[in-house]
Amino acid sequence: MPRQSEIVVPPGKIRERLDVFLTHSVENATRTKVQEAIEAGLVLVNGKPTKASYRVSPNDVINITIPQPKRQEVVAENIPINIIYEDEFLIVVNKPAGMVTHPAYGNYTGTLVNALLYHCNGKLSSANNITRAGIVHRLDKDTSGLMVVAKDDSTHAKLAKQFSQRTVEREYWAIVWGVFKKNKKGIIETNLGRSKSDRKKITVTEDGKHAITEYEVVDEFDYLSLIRLKLRTGRTHQIRVHLHHIGHPVFGDPTYGGRKIAYGSTDKKRKEEVHELLEIIPRQALHAKTLGFIHPLTNKKMSLNSKIPDDMREVLEMLRGDDDIPIAKT
Repeated sequence: MPRQSEIVVPPGKIRERLDVFLTHSVENATRTKVQEAIEAGLVLVNGKPTKASYRVSPNDVINITIPQPKRQEVVAENIPINIIYEDEFLIVVNKPAGMVTHPAYGNYTGTLVNALLYHCNGKLSSANNITRAGIVHRLDKDTSGLMVVAKDDSTHAKLAKQFSQRTVEREYWAIVWGVFKKNKKGIIETNLGRSKSDRKKITVTEDGKHAITEYEVVDEFDYLSLIRLKLRTGRTHQIRVHLHHIGHPVFGDPTYGGRKIAYGSTDKKRKEEVHELLEIIPRQALHAKTLGFIHPLTNKKMSLNSKIPDDMREVLEMLRGDDDIPIAKT
């Protein structure tokens, strides 16, 4: 079935092209797909078809019909994965940055699910459909770190319950802009929701979902800090949005201000140094380092740890000016 949406252009909205507005307003939309929908007559503005170049105005009512993409077959692929723990019920993997968690529109191959289907010979939970086989929780494409995956439906249900009850322990490490002059540890508590100006982004909003993040400084440098974070809730982009909100965006984050010089001098030498660091890490410097949960079958506490990935480690080495970083080896 096609997906139909009605969007009312908010008051005070600056006039812009219809295709640009819809690309920012419709989740998972691309400008090409939006333009194709407009050309096919699937977009109506105030009840009438129009062109992609039409300039939207406040209070315009836009109806868009998005065709359901053709379902792709999810195939097992022999992709190497870093296994931290495995038994007959579950598997914990260290997902690399750049790998999508599960197949979705535009990414039907090369995902963690494709790799797991091969490694586990198809033995993954079916609580979700085949595109999300075994997946209990997710990490953003460019966030690295630990994920637990279920091999059967019973294990999946018990793990999912722990996540919903917020008893799973998750600690992330991040390199962020700036130093924390006053509070070396603290709690960030806001409501988070989709940005009204760009539906692909999350923002702090009064009518969003409650989100709580704890942070603590591990180390500080001239204009960057290494911090550890714990999630009390699990909202989309939660850590990245929360850190941007308090003025310490995750270093390298292209979506939430992490690729701009946010602190320190902007002289030529500093700019060159920052650009060199950004070349090392073309993504957000965020890693899901530890994961703790109760094993659904044995009822034993599982506490798993992972090393800081090479790109983050290299940035830290350059900031320290030497190769001795014991914290990165834990």
